[in-house]
Amino acid sequence: MGRWIRWVAQACIAGLSGNIAALSFAQAEGTYGLYGDVGLIDMPTARMAEDGFLTTGIATFDSTARTTLNFQITPRLTGSFRYTTVDNFFDDGSRIYDRSFDLKYQILTEGLRWPSLAVGLRDFIGTGLLTSEYIVASKTLSPKLTVSAGMGWGRLGSYQGFDNPLGIVSDSFDTRPTRDVGLGGEVEADQFFRGNAALFGGLEYRFNDTWTGKLEYSSDAYTQETGQGSFERNSPFNAALVYSGFRGVELAAYALHGSRLGVSASFITDPKRPAAGPGRDPAPLPVKISNAAQSWAPTLANIEKRKARLAKLLETEGQIIESFAISGDTARVRVRNTQYRATAQAVGRTARAMSHAMPGTVRVFEIVPVENGQPLSQIVIARQDLERLENKPDAIALSYAKADIQEADLSEKLSRDPELYPKLSYGLAPYLSLGLFDPDTPIRADFGVSAQFDWSIAPGLSFSGEARGSLFGNFSEGDVDTSPSPLPRVRSNADVYNKEGNPYVRTLALNYLFRPVEETYGRVTLGYLERAYAGLSAEVLWKPVDSKLALGGELNYVYQRAFDGGFGLQDYNVVTGHVSAYYPLGENFHAQVDVGRYLAGDYGTTLSLDREFANGWRVGAFATFTDVSAEDFGEGSFDKGIQITGPLDWILGRPNKSTVEARVRSLSRDGGARLRLDNRLYDTVRDGHAPDLKKSWGRFWK
Repeated sequence: MGRWIRWVAQACIAGLSGNIAALSFAQAEGTYGLYGDVGLIDMPTARMAEDGFLTTGIATFDSTARTTLNFQITPRLTGSFRYTTVDNFFDDGSRIYDRSFDLKYQILTEGLRWPSLAVGLRDFIGTGLLTSEYIVASKTLSPKLTVSAGMGWGRLGSYQGFDNPLGIVSDSFDTRPTRDVGLGGEVEADQFFRGNAALFGGLEYRFNDTWTGKLEYSSDAYTQETGQGSFERNSPFNAALVYSGFRGVELAAYALHGSRLGVSASFITDPKRPAAGPGRDPAPLPVKISNAAQSWAPTLANIEKRKARLAKLLETEGQIIESFAISGDTARVRVRNTQYRATAQAVGRTARAMSHAMPGTVRVFEIVPVENGQPLSQIVIARQDLERLENKPDAIALSYAKADIQEADLSEKLSRDPELYPKLSYGLAPYLSLGLFDPDTPIRADFGVSAQFDWSIAPGLSFSGEARGSLFGNFSEGDVDTSPSPLPRVRSNADVYNKEGNPYVRTLALNYLFRPVEETYGRVTLGYLERAYAGLSAEVLWKPVDSKLALGGELNYVYQRAFDGGFGLQDYNVVTGHVSAYYPLGENFHAQVDVGRYLAGDYGTTLSLDREFANGWRVGAFATFTDVSAEDFGEGSFDKGIQITGPLDWILGRPNKSTVEARVRSLSRDGGARLRLDNRLYDTVRDGHAPDLKKSWGRFWK
């Protein structure tokens, strides 16, 4: 019974994200199986989900439960992170918790006369419970019938295995080395495609758009599970019935190995397709055709009237004028965007409003997006281009080509609105925190109330904070980490904070963002920086407005905070910091490299690779390698995981700058741990620069 209760809980948590995404219908090329990716049941196929699909899969059968996060990285490459539990796995009757990563690459796409062909690795970074490799082909024989056949090694070569045919290439393929599991988390490539091989296959028959049947011959003998008595395997044949009548949700029931039944649910998200449809943005103002002959005297009073009119028009757009000036035929406005996630959309709305508020003699609009009081860039738009291109079919490309995106003029002093500084804002809001794949508690959730304030003292200077109080959840129910590691407890004491701190002060800090010279940004933050650390953080970023490359440096001196979430400090202190490089690769991939010193005093490098969608979604992975040995780091050997960012406007269908972020680690340890800051510079400024403006310029006219 406990196993089914856990499955229901997992499905509910997955539904928090999956059912929101289900508002936008998403359907894979094939159906999902017990491993949480597109496949048969336990066996893989060569079929892929549609490019960009993000799927959460929950499956349970007998004593086994699997939770899988699957992402279609490119049209031919898919990756999975899986959390598996097996009851009664060990001799003492205890349960095993296993985390694993998979990759599958489609070598050949299906043609009229040939099948699709894929090669894959299962559990290639982990403890080896599911470790296997395979090559598989799939062919659509009719609109309803698809067949797959393949060869597997490792776990997929454990039933009716035979001598490895790759032995003709090298004798090294004949024997599969015994896996030295150790602490897990390391790739043992010398096992790949070694040892006995076995054949598997199956078919998938789509009865209609709602129901699909599947039958497979499995080459997985479930050797470890049957040996421990946690599973009974009487047959190599499995069958499944899949229901996909719900939008973005796929349900399946299984008959397994002649002895067991199972069920699964897959929640499918298509980041490219907004959950709420086209969205409910308020209609933009039409561009107003100017009258160059209109008489207008550029007196101080008249300029203030024009500014007031523009401010009123922009108020409904969530745009705030920081400063304004008219000189000759040019109007310059520095504007703070509080509503639109894409700076390009805020710029477009501002330009349209200027066409209504500016006299006909003004022929050039200079729009300067501002973040935390600091200018990010200067977008120069000729009024006649705005008027001429509004209704052109290729207005997006033409308007971007005509816009001149420049460095903001830091020396220019414009009249500022005295009502903006100082100014206090505050509010209450609910919060939801999720913790996934903890070794002892696979899913944690915490729901409560957050109180926030922000006192804007001057441009770039603010004092802000947040306090939280948990109303219910299980974050405080975890066991305190007692793993024998010589490293300082910089993150493994998170459960102590959860147990002793409610309510707690999350942040309370003085923040200063400034522009020392052109192409450069600076930040200084002093106070309670995050739940576990307080101190001083300083950062500098070099990022020319038209450059894809950005370079940064950060230095922090922090003390560990008291566990009760108040203002007390502990004895542990450390100097930590990194130098960083950021660069967008082709095909919407973005790379980041951080080199430096981490919270535990270890030195190393963090590599991050994200796929970024124009609508704000980001899905990626990271890995951190430091001078901490695998033995000192503990289980997992090194820090690694998956990071996901979802924009709220995608979910809500109306303008919103906020995002929901999740970072899923296979384990949370002390090695490779970084400070968790809210306002690092790169993500603060990048959306106002040419590369990101170009990517989101489709929203200029929205």
